[in-house]
Amino acid sequence: MSAPGKTEPTEAIARARTGDADAWGVLYREYASAIFRFCRRALPTREDAEDATMDIFAKLMRDNKLLQYDQSRSFTAWLYKVAANHCWDVLRRRKTRQDKETDDLENLPLEHPDPNQLDRLIEQRTSEEVRRALGKLGPRARMALVMRYYSDMSYDEIADALGVRRAFVGVVLLRARHELRQALGQGGALAAGGTS
Repeated sequence: MSAPGKTEPTEAIARARTGDADAWGVLYREYASAIFRFCRRALPTREDAEDATMDIFAKLMRDNKLLQYDQSRSFTAWLYKVAANHCWDVLRRRKTRQDKETDDLENLPLEHPDPNQLDRLIEQRTSEEVRRALGKLGPRARMALVMRYYSDMSYDEIADALGVRRAFVGVVLLRARHELRQALGQGGALAAGGTS
């Protein structure tokens, strides 16, 4: 995410919109690592995240998607939304674990965890442990969490990206947080038990 007080790259965006390759280079150098970190949380492997980062910037440049960027909004937030949509498309195309995920959704208990409790649990884990735990979730649950907590997308934006009703986003997030807490808890139990 962007650093507090970071100014928007208005000049580079304006130049990139006209096809200026140097301006595209500036935007890539400035934002590629953040987009890679986002994709790394959303997608199963490092290679997937590297490919997605390159694809996102290539598509932005090839299709001149910058023309769709509304300069009254944060550029970083807009870029995360583009990345989220791309990652969700990648996961959807693969259709990994889709049947299993649907079964799990039906059978999960619907408790209301304290989000702060999850935040504390995540803070106590390394980013590798969190990434592994995210990897155990189904694609929809994983994407919903990544979009909400790592790119701060609204429920409306998540609903739009996932192609679900807004009312369903809360349910997906609730169950995804529950699954993530279980996955992190299991990792913690293994570590505490000394067996790995």
